Amino acid sequence: MINIREYLALGTDEEVGEPALVRLLSDFSCPKNPDVEYFLKKNAIEFTKKNQSVTYLVFSNDEGELIGYFSIALKPLTVRGETVSNTVKRKLLRISELDEKSQTYTMSAYLIAQLGKNFADGRNNRITGAEMLELAWSVIEEMQYMGGGMVVFLEANNDDKLLKYYNDNRFSQFDTRQTTSKDQEPHELVQLLRLL
Repeated sequence: MINIREYLALGTDEEVGEPALVRLLSDFSCPKNPDVEYFLKKNAIEFTKKNQSVTYLVFSNDEGELIGYFSIALKPLTVRGETVSNTVKRKLLRISELDEKSQTYTMSAYLIAQLGKNFADGRNNRITGAEMLELAWSVIEEMQYMGGGMVVFLEANNDDKLLKYYNDNRFSQFDTRQTTSKDQEPHELVQLLRLL
């Protein structure tokens, strides 16, 4: 697993710097979710440079091939109290601001902004989704150890198989939101959270 800042720190070196990173990312393919592929190829570098998120590349141990990636960001999050259990409300109260009138909790949270496997040449078979999520979780735990916080969230397409996968990995739905995109039709995303 490599933070793409390591490539960017080497500047414009053709062999190991940003040009090498661009070539590496150009080989990534994710036909199941074109947004995941688009983000990696078109936004990951700029978002990292602007400190909007950080992307981590996952490589196979044996051949060192790019098999997946994930991006993590810090984002403000508002959770409506009616959508979570009393236990979660008590925990959120420790790290959030409660608006008593609207019964919403607002806090900073870790966002798993992107998570995807590389389908080029069957590389997606070299790692499971659970292993990818565990790698992202380990980075977030390290961030939490250094800076605090306790909420992780993500947004997923409203797909039964995908939502079951996240539920099996201890994420719980707390809301939905409509996407706003210039490039495609708006659609609903399911918002899920998990406490550290």
